[in-house]
Amino acid sequence: MTRSDIGQTLALRLYAAETAIDSALVQTARLAAYLPEARAEAYLSAVTGQKAFDETARSVVALAEARGHIVRTHGCLAALARKLGLDALAVGPVDKPEDGPPIGGGSTGVISSKTPVSSNAEAC
Repeated sequence: MTRSDIGQTLALRLYAAETAIDSALVQTARLAAYLPEARAEAYLSAVTGQKAFDETARSVVALAEARGHIVRTHGCLAALARKLGLDALAVGPVDKPEDGPPIGGGSTGVISSKTPVSSNAEAC
């Protein structure tokens, strides 16, 4: 297996991890948003279920922190790819905040081996 093949596999797995964290964050936030509504619909006291609400809110915070970690992992892997002289692999949505105008994307496969990777990756 070549370094390019390994890089492509890493890119696909990184995208899968990013997507999984985002999905978990969305679902947990939906749960947190529904808890007070469910309590009210069941005609329960405001104190009922507070611990569950607190724990769900902590879960949202933990997932947001995990998302930050995986974003930094993305930056580290992009920096490593550049250091090794590997072509950038774009997997999934490729728009970055510094892109203007947006360049599009959204496929779950490799989009291009020439798509630039974010240049402001932190040192790893």
